[in-house]
Parts: sequence; C-alpha cells; structure tokens
Amino acid sequence: MALFTRSTLTTRLGFVLVVVLFMLSSVSLAVMQDEGPIRVGILHSLSGTMSISETTVRDSTLMAIDEINAAGGIMGRMIEPIVEDGASDWPTFAEKARKLLLEDGVAVVFGCWTSASRKAVLPVFEENNGLLFYPVQYEGLEMSPNIVYTGATTNQQIVPAVEYLLSQGKTKFFLLGSDYVFPRTSNTIIGAQLAAAGAEVVGEEYVPLGGTEFSSILLRIQAAAPDVIFNTLNGDSNVAFFNQYSDAGYTAETLPTLSVSIAEEEVTGIGVENILGHLVSWNYYQTVDTPANATFVAAFQARYGENRVTSDPMEAGYFGVYLWKAAVEAAGSTDVDAVRAAINAGGISTEAPEGFVELDALTQHTVKPVRIGIIRADGLIDTISETEPVIPDPYLCGYEWATVLTRPEGICDAFMAEATAVPSG
Repeated sequence: MALFTRSTLTTRLGFVLVVVLFMLSSVSLAVMQDEGPIRVGILHSLSGTMSISETTVRDSTLMAIDEINAAGGIMGRMIEPIVEDGASDWPTFAEKARKLLLEDGVAVVFGCWTSASRKAVLPVFEENNGLLFYPVQYEGLEMSPNIVYTGATTNQQIVPAVEYLLSQGKTKFFLLGSDYVFPRTSNTIIGAQLAAAGAEVVGEEYVPLGGTEFSSILLRIQAAAPDVIFNTLNGDSNVAFFNQYSDAGYTAETLPTLSVSIAEEEVTGIGVENILGHLVSWNYYQTVDTPANATFVAAFQARYGENRVTSDPMEAGYFGVYLWKAAVEAAGSTDVDAVRAAINAGGISTEAPEGFVELDALTQHTVKPVRIGIIRADGLIDTISETEPVIPDPYLCGYEWATVLTRPEGICDAFMAEATAVPSG
C-alpha cells in the first residue's frame, strides 16, 4: 500500500492544481481562438521580377477580405490578413510559408504565382497540414490535398488555346518561355498535342526569369519562319520581349503571338502599342459582361484608383477567398481537415466576376469557361471565343494524345467515371 506523507501529498496536490490550471487555460485559449479573428496568410512577390504580376493579386485578395469583414466576417469572426513578400525567390516563398503556418498560425494561405513558387511551398504545406489557395493558371500534372487551385489547369487554358490556333490554320509554332517548370511542362504538352494534330514545333527557346535580351532569339524566330509564337514568358521579361519584337518590325498581323501569362495588368506594363491585336488565353477579362463583374470592377477601381485594371489571376485570387469562406461555413470550422472534407463533399461554389464557379470535389480545381481574347487599343481584352464551363482534367486523362506524358500510375482511373463530361482531343 502506498504511503502518503504530508510533503508528497502537497506535491501531488500542487501538480494536480497545475494540470487543472493548464486545462482551464487551454479551454480559454480555444474559446478565444473560436471567438477571435481568423488569421490568414497572403504570400505574393511584392518585389523582384514577378511583382509586376503578383502585387495586384494581393490587392484583390485584401479587397475580398475587407468585403467579407464588412458583411460580418465568417461565422461572426473577422479575418485578419498577414501579408508576406515572396520576393520572386523560391526559397523565400518556402521560408515565408513556414512562418505563416508555424509562427503566425494562419488557417489558410492565399498566394503564389509561378509554378516554381508553388512547387517550393508544396512540401511545407503537406508536412504541416496547411492549406494553400493558388490563384494562377498552371501546367497541370499535379493534385495535392493541401492545395485548392482556383486558376486554370491545362485543359482550361493551354489545350483550348492550341485548339483555337489550329482552327485558325496555324500549323508552325515557335514556343517561347521563361526557364522554369510551367513553360517547359506546358511546351511538352503542346508538342504532344501538335504532333497528334499534324502540326509542328519549329523552334523552342527559354530565357531565365527576368531575362531581357531577345535579339538572338528574334533572329532564330525569323529563321524558323513560324506562323505563330506561343508565349509562356512570365514577369517583366514580357516587357523586354514585346518591346524588342516591335522594334524588329513584327506586328500581330505579320507574326501573331498567343500568351498565357499576359493579362490586363501586364499589358499596361508592356505598352499597348507593342502588343495591340495579339492573342491571350484566360478564363476572365475585365470586359466580361456579368452583373457580378460590373460590381467587382467598380469596387476595385474605387478602392485602388480608376486607372487600375482587373485581370484573371487577381479575379481568381478574389473569388478564392469567397470559396474558402463557403467551405469554412459548410464545415463549421476553420480546421484544415474539416474544410477539406467540406470541399471534397462537393457543392462549394460562389458567384464570381467571371460567372458561377464551383470547386470540383475530385480535384480541388474550379470548373470554369475558357476565353480566347484579343488585346485592343485601350489595353483591355475582348473575348473572341468562349467555351461552356470546362471540368478540370489536370492529368489530361480525357485526351488520347496525352498518353505520351509522364503521369503517376493509375492516376487516371478516378477520372474515367467522369469521361463523358471531360472533352477528348
């Protein structure tokens, strides 16, 4: 039988008291967390070569947060944004993502632009069970339970853009891109698509992100004699390219380009005189004629200035906050596992400026239409071709020619049940 002395009893009672106090403080902290503001992270390049594109996504994300707070927040709680600068540097993105998750304790992060930055932060989110809402079109061939993709995947931008060019009689493609994962993977996909269509790649060139020297590439373009340039340059490299392209005497009539990383914001930086009449492929433009978009554009310009323009990535950043809000409310919690379960149950949607958008429960991508656009004299973009909403197919399982791509074994099995809804090419 144990022998309790006065000193041991006092010690044990003291220990019990400490435990009780700790439990009470933990309960109080949980109540405070449930009732206090919801911390969220915003992680974009606010400096460096990608700031030309990413700063505006930060702006629209903050606008969505302020709108939600003004309407009463989420389940009665305000959203508290913590903004970090990825500085166009992939290790910095990973470092800042880790800070947001582990030091700031954010419930979600809205951010990244380039696939290089997304790939850099992906293991951070997976190792720490964080949740990233990624707002930019990308090269596909990826799905993570820790990422919600509100921008287009390949069959919602790249593939339809190539189909459009082929329908216009373009058969000789010159592929020009920045030297990282998105352009290189996209061009591998384009090469397979063109080969299946009997068209050809007559040249393929890459420059480092931020690269500004295109004189030798322009000579190679001239020698290759393409009938279109498919452009996957990112950041301010586009400014240098289109200035030198224009100086070399090229126009949209003599040698058209189709770009997938140039939106209204980039047109302003490039100078409309250098890119007038060229083509782009996105899901949203400022000129989209919906009541929600009219309200969105007016609110954005009232907040940031009447000369500011809206664009696809910043619109996806904007409605991404509303999709997260819908998922949190469906889950009744900001807990990542609960929010993900709500997304995977289906039915998470919002009325976005581009139109009604819904998260695909299988892929955590959005269902959205594809719009081919042409750049007009005022720097805005008109839609010249539009599809019905397209179901995301990140591994291109619905395309026979895509079997040449490297895909995880068995990944397409889950998509076959939806084959009738996914186009084949």
